[in-house]
Amino acid sequence: MSAVLNEARTTTKQVARTFALACRLLPRDVRDDVYLLYLVFRTLDDLVDDGRPEAAERVDAVAAWAEGLEGTETPEIAILADLDSRYDLPRDALIDFCAGMHDDLDGAIYETEADVDRYCYRVAGTVGVVMAALLGTDDPVRARPAAAALGMAMQRTNILRDIDEDLANGRVYFASETLAVHGSLEPGRREAILRDQIARADALYEQGIAGISELRRGRRAIAAAASMYRELLRRLEAEGYGARPGRAVVPRSRKLTIAARAAWRA
Repeated sequence: MSAVLNEARTTTKQVARTFALACRLLPRDVRDDVYLLYLVFRTLDDLVDDGRPEAAERVDAVAAWAEGLEGTETPEIAILADLDSRYDLPRDALIDFCAGMHDDLDGAIYETEADVDRYCYRVAGTVGVVMAALLGTDDPVRARPAAAALGMAMQRTNILRDIDEDLANGRVYFASETLAVHGSLEPGRREAILRDQIARADALYEQGIAGISELRRGRRAIAAAASMYRELLRRLEAEGYGARPGRAVVPRSRKLTIAARAAWRA
């Protein structure tokens, strides 16, 4: 497992810098397992985003494993089986995650905000749910909706951050009904839709952050991650709601300040 663990650590630090900063606040006895879990989700997501020919097979293998069916052994299943032996992973969340990967593979179109919420739950809310299983909760009935909401908030934030990149790749993660009301996604013409979507993301952050206290451990790390991601919304506002093309970026010094404040409050 050492080689896989090294890959997991490296992947997190290289491609998820904000999350990697938050992971430093995790208890040592769970930190490496979080890296491994992230590697599973990231690998599948990258296979799908890159249009790799083996993407569907690898996603379907994880779904089959989560359903308790015989299937192809993959690196992702090896990691999940090991984690499951110690944490009893919520397999329904893994099945839903795989459904979200198929949304991307199939080029799904989102007609309503409910469609977007379902997609955000599948590809990111599920990650929050599985993460909560690793960190432990005393009341899963209360913790699970909050964990899902926090993941969904982060996904909606990613969608807003990556508008131009997604459009260049022919991807639109906005509801047709919302576009019809608020108009264009072009730079300089998208303030109305960004105001609407930022408000939706903020509401999910409020729900998710309120549930962090339900975690047995890792509360400081999750609070820091949530606050750093949420700051991207404030940057979008400060930069004129997409007046210019490109990603909004939170400077590292600002991230560290926000993370420290959030961790102290948690």
